[in-house]
Amino acid sequence: MASDRRRRLPSVDLILRSEPGARAASSVGRAVLKREVARAIEEYRAEVEAGAEVPIADEILARAAGRASRIVRGLTPVINATGVVVHTNLGRAPLADAAVRAVTRVARSYSDLEVDRDSGRRGTRSGRAEALLATLTGAEAALVVNNGAAALMVALAALAKGKQVLVSRGELIEIGGEFRIPDIMRASGARLVEVGTTNRTRIADYRGAATDRLGAILKVHPSNYRVVGFTASTTTKDLAALARANDVPLIYDVGSGLLDTERGFPGDEPSMREALEQGADLVLASGDKLLGGPQAGCVVGRADLVARLRTHPIARAVRVDKLQIAALEATLALHARGEHGAVPVHHMLHASADVVGKRAHLLAETIGGDLEGAHVVHSEAVVGGGSMPGAGLASWAVEMKVADPPAFAARLRTGAPSVFCRMDEGRVLLDCRTVTDEQVHDLARAVHYALEADDIDDD
Repeated sequence: MASDRRRRLPSVDLILRSEPGARAASSVGRAVLKREVARAIEEYRAEVEAGAEVPIADEILARAAGRASRIVRGLTPVINATGVVVHTNLGRAPLADAAVRAVTRVARSYSDLEVDRDSGRRGTRSGRAEALLATLTGAEAALVVNNGAAALMVALAALAKGKQVLVSRGELIEIGGEFRIPDIMRASGARLVEVGTTNRTRIADYRGAATDRLGAILKVHPSNYRVVGFTASTTTKDLAALARANDVPLIYDVGSGLLDTERGFPGDEPSMREALEQGADLVLASGDKLLGGPQAGCVVGRADLVARLRTHPIARAVRVDKLQIAALEATLALHARGEHGAVPVHHMLHASADVVGKRAHLLAETIGGDLEGAHVVHSEAVVGGGSMPGAGLASWAVEMKVADPPAFAARLRTGAPSVFCRMDEGRVLLDCRTVTDEQVHDLARAVHYALEADDIDDD
């Protein structure tokens, strides 16, 4: 009987030839709509087989057209009310206004991407950004590639292919999306040699594992977790001395992209400059975390080693495009001028609890001071993005007490504007450390829409 009911489902062609189907196809493109209609029919076929009613054609089209619309609409700006400053799923660091202007400027015209205007000869694609990186970190040279994992890949491939690389077991981290340090090392052609244990690794462990086949020593800052208790780790200075004794480079992946030690950041968050000063030969970091720029992999260190990376074939495969370069140049220029507050990530991280509290009270008042179940509460934001694990940021949030928090959060996510909140012990929290002053009124409007939808559902 189920097979008979499934045959009552309309065909893809029938839906596309209908008047509503034709209108939807003109909006999103026939090929995109056709693909989503076919997907929707397959889903409904499974539901009907499980006992659901056979849907009408308009119901199938609505599901397919909604998905097709989201596809062609592309990336959608969202309001981040989670309190996670560097939120990987929401695009990590929002760009500074100067970086946005730089991207727009070069996107609309040709640019001097790879040409030296003085000589007219071919120039270096990321030379300006690399000069700024080297200057800000005190490095001899710098290289920019597409992301942090690419920086590690090209470094290992260029310096240690077919050779052993020593890494502490406590630093064999997963960097997100189920990509792990051992996987990257294997793909680079380097041979991983694990030393020490998860919680304790001493210099003697490295020394005992070094052989004449050694190609490099790798130190990885565990930026997305923290081991506490009975622990021991080896300092950068000790590893640098061992690397020199074995005539191999010390590569230090600091992860978060903190250029230099800054006031207000935890003392155990390594900066690129500090890592170089302590003896690392190459330092790797991401551009879209604490640096506050676009996705990029930043490599700084010895000029001879950087030159080897630059000429490796993988470097060409993972190079940055003109939009990334424009955003990175503008972001680094702000750091060079000391205008850290113009970088949104730094502005959010350094905002005082009083400033965040005033924003939370403004949001609560805009939502409606007499609205039952909405009031300002203490909160704790986090840096996020694999940076400063365990370091909380005193914050303030607007608490929403609703009957069904997951459903309310879903309405916020799928609304316009789209809002991502945090749920905690049956409460919906709108953390205002990651909300800008300009977003308060739009956020309040989104809350009202979600509440109105809740009332409709209750009716």
